[in-house]
Order: sequence, then structure tokens, then C-alpha cells
Amino acid sequence: MPSLLRITAVAVLAAAMLYVPWWLLFVLAAVLYVPARRWAAGGVCESRARLDGKTVIITGANTGIGKVTARDMAERGARVILACRSLEKAEEAAKEIRSQTGNKNVAVHKLDLASLTSVRQFAKVINDAEPRLDVLINNAGVMGCPRWETEDGFEMQLGVNHLGHFLLTNLLLDKLKQSAPSRVVTVSSLVHAFPSGMDFDDINYEKDYSPNKAYDRSKLANVLFSRELAKRLKGTGVTSNCLHPGVIMGSELMRFQREQWQKKFGELVAAALSKLVGGVFSVFGKTVEQGAQTSICLAVAEELEKTTGLYFSDCVPKETSAAGKDDEAAARLWGVSERMVGLKSAT
Repeated sequence: MPSLLRITAVAVLAAAMLYVPWWLLFVLAAVLYVPARRWAAGGVCESRARLDGKTVIITGANTGIGKVTARDMAERGARVILACRSLEKAEEAAKEIRSQTGNKNVAVHKLDLASLTSVRQFAKVINDAEPRLDVLINNAGVMGCPRWETEDGFEMQLGVNHLGHFLLTNLLLDKLKQSAPSRVVTVSSLVHAFPSGMDFDDINYEKDYSPNKAYDRSKLANVLFSRELAKRLKGTGVTSNCLHPGVIMGSELMRFQREQWQKKFGELVAAALSKLVGGVFSVFGKTVEQGAQTSICLAVAEELEKTTGLYFSDCVPKETSAAGKDDEAAARLWGVSERMVGLKSAT
């Protein structure tokens, strides 16, 4: 269902709560809950492909859909590398995955996407120690934070969601090419459709900063990056696709949203909004298991081995926004990103 229809449905429900007796709302909720949850669950990866002998790297794999994806890869027999900022949390997740799957080949390496030095160190470890890399899943992200900066002075959401993954992917390309057929999977979002385009005049948000707008543009950057990468990798056996995982219940990405509401509306309204959104998400949102399905599908589905340059949702290709199809902007973003991360001189 298009996002506009979802918003309309939620608005109708909210209006109904004002005029319909509470007992009738309770009955309607009880009757509609199960079909609503089934609808919200979305697509499921039906592939039973094994990944024995293959290596998969997942960023941000210690929690959420990244952790579920890592567990699925381990169940399929892959060597799974959890690339995470917190080694302690990553080790806990790896221990749990090993126990649940019986796959002991689950490794942990430190990767802080807010530090280009950390990205380069991680890539060196992988390139030196790993004989192959079959799937790279760019999953980690930050959402709605204040205007923080990365170690290198980039706006945090652009830096982590796009630039860190941009550099990481480029530094691992030779390994991916050597292991072809291989895949790059980038987690974006439907909010990539909200901006009319990238703001190249203020890409680092030094003039005007909105947490939500910055997040939306970082997700548009994911789509443009994935699209341009697919073009550049044509004929190499390495594919590049991106995806919208769905609106995830209990996602850690939402941890800054309540702080924004508190600043704008005060504690009382923020608490009410949090409960309202939580209630809507509990019906129309996805569990982390459901949200991971499209990432898993793009990583393993045999029929997608040669599919590249597309945007997926619920395990099937979907149209991006007009801004997401802007090849000129994609090429320009690539060049700007190269200079920002130091892959090419700024001259």
C-alpha cells in the first residue's frame, strides 16, 4: 500500500477514535488486528539457498534487522562477519547466533562508520585476512539525531549512512570482484522519496539542518549510490541493489525521535505521540524478522544473481522516486563522495 494510503488510513482511525464508542473500537480492533498484521508483514524470502564456503559481511549486525540477517546467513552455512561499532555488543550477538545456528564461523570486527580511519582499518583487515567476500550488506544506520559530526567533520547521518558505506564498499571492491558472482546490498528506505533531490550546495548541512530531512537525504544518497555502483560494476559479476526494509517496530533508529518531540512540544505531548506511534507501529509496522526479509532475499535468492541497479521492497522490485532515478545526480554524488572520503583529491 502506498505511503499516502497508509497515512490516510491512520488519519481515519484517529478521527474514528473521537466519535466512535470505545467498546466498538475495541471490537473492531480485535477483528481487524490479525488481517492487519498479516498485511503489514509483507514479503518473505522463499529461497533455501545454502551459502557454505561463502563469506558475508553485515554492518550494524549486533541488533535489529542486521542481527536477524546475520543469523539467517549463519543458518545457511556462511562465514558471517559482524561489522559493528561496539565490540562488546557484537560479541554478545555473535555468541547468540552461534548458539542458535550451530555455526561457529561467526566473526566480529570493529567498524565505526563515523570514522574514515576505522573504515580503512576494517577494510585492511578484511582484504589481508579473508580469502573471499561474496556478500556485503550495508545495513548500519543512524536516524534523526541532532547535528552531530563524525570524526572527520561530516554531518552524522550523511557520514554514517552514506559516506562510511561508500568508502567501505569501494575499499572492498577488489575482493568482491575476485569472488564473483558477488553482491552488494544497501539498506535504504521509502523516505528517500521525500526530498526532491540532493542539496549539493549544502551537502554537509552547515547552513540549515533538520534531523528528518538529513535522514531522508541520506537514504536518497543510498539509492543513488547503489544505482551508480551498479553501472560502474557492469560486466564484473558484482551486483548492487538497495531496499526499503519496512517500518520496523521497536527499531533503535527511532531513539532520537522522542527527544525531538520533547524539544518541540514538551514532555507530555512527546509521551502521547510516542504511545500513539507505538500503537500504530504495533499494527502496521514489521517485526525485525519481517523487516530483514528483503535484505536476505537480495543476498541469497538464486534468481537475483544477475539482477542489479534496482530498488526492492517486500522482496520485489519497486519504483524509486524521480530523484532516485536521476543518473546525473548519482554520478555527481559519486564524485563528491570520492572527494569527501579522500578517494580522489579535492582539486
